[in-house]
Amino acid sequence: MQFGPLIKYYRTQKGLTQKELANGICSVSHLSKIENNGKEANDETVSLLLDRLHISMNRAEEQENIIGHLLTKLNEKIYFYQKKEVEDIIIQLKDYEAIIPFTSYLHTYELYKMRYLLFLGIVDRADQQKEILNKLKKSFSQHEIYLFNYCITVLYILKGQFEQADQQFDTLFPVSHDSSGEFLYYRSMVKAALQESGHAIHFAKAALQSYMNEHNFIRILHCLMLLGINYTHSGIFEEAKSCFQHLERNAILLKETNLLPQIYHNIGLLYKKLEDYDEAIFYLNKSLSLQLPQTTHFLITQYVKGQVAFEIKLHKVAKEAFTITFTLSETLNNKKYSILSKYYLLALENHSKSIQYVILTVIPYLESSNENKDDLLMFYQLLSKHYQSNGMFEKAIYYLNKNN
Repeated sequence: MQFGPLIKYYRTQKGLTQKELANGICSVSHLSKIENNGKEANDETVSLLLDRLHISMNRAEEQENIIGHLLTKLNEKIYFYQKKEVEDIIIQLKDYEAIIPFTSYLHTYELYKMRYLLFLGIVDRADQQKEILNKLKKSFSQHEIYLFNYCITVLYILKGQFEQADQQFDTLFPVSHDSSGEFLYYRSMVKAALQESGHAIHFAKAALQSYMNEHNFIRILHCLMLLGINYTHSGIFEEAKSCFQHLERNAILLKETNLLPQIYHNIGLLYKKLEDYDEAIFYLNKSLSLQLPQTTHFLITQYVKGQVAFEIKLHKVAKEAFTITFTLSETLNNKKYSILSKYYLLALENHSKSIQYVILTVIPYLESSNENKDDLLMFYQLLSKHYQSNGMFEKAIYYLNKNN
């Protein structure tokens, strides 16, 4: 506990001058040095100054211990994804905010505030907290520097800046440095976003094992989701099915029903890959029935449903799904799905117009966005087939080469 700054804080709060507080206890110059941590005072002097301020030294030290305990519990509850308990601890910590700056936990508290904001996915406030921490980092310990850089990496992930996150992991956090489930889980998430499915599966399996050893049940579900998605992407379909079966059953058992829409969406994608379109639409509809409309997740599931319906020539179903997608993407200002759903709506009405739209709008957008590789490859393949069927082999080869 830094008693000097604490004394200064409460003296100022109570409107006392240094002379009034020091009277009969010590000299004003001595008090000034104490308040600025320029001179160590004996316990008796500090105790007398605190008594005059109606602050108990024992109580202050007890509060510091409580703060340390709460911060340890906060980190643990975030790691185990216990949302209610996390919120309860945050409320308790607010009662100690006035005293935290005078304890040895100031930096830890500010770092855990960023960790908490990342846990909630509140990106803009986490960004603001990062700037506060930037001003403090010169006095960070090695562990605090590590935690700060780790939080920045997670912030990159939440912002969708996966290449930056990957670089952070490679340069700052070798695997040998941290093998916690959470660290491995985020590494897997980054690799999955970069479409490095083999690496994503490797890290997700390692994270799953770590979480299983710790009986971290909610995070086990999250790992199974990642594995199912990446097995699907890699064409390892039986493993993907197994993951999703375990995931659905355990999500219901653990009453984590908020995961069900995402589970059913990804099962729909699995069956789409397997070209079992009836099952795909069944699970996509199941997902939609559990989702809130007017959300990005709802929009994406509608889009995938439209793609499946388009593939099996259920034109009425496809048109309805893409119309919903287009309208909602305009409302949500989601340019990607606005462009893609418009292509399909054109394709349902006029093939030649849709091809022109792909050339002039879809391909340029997808190429400039430097992501959505699967979508881009699909449209390269579409144009290659189009030009091949029209005897325009040079153009067909051009897009076929891009596809490779």
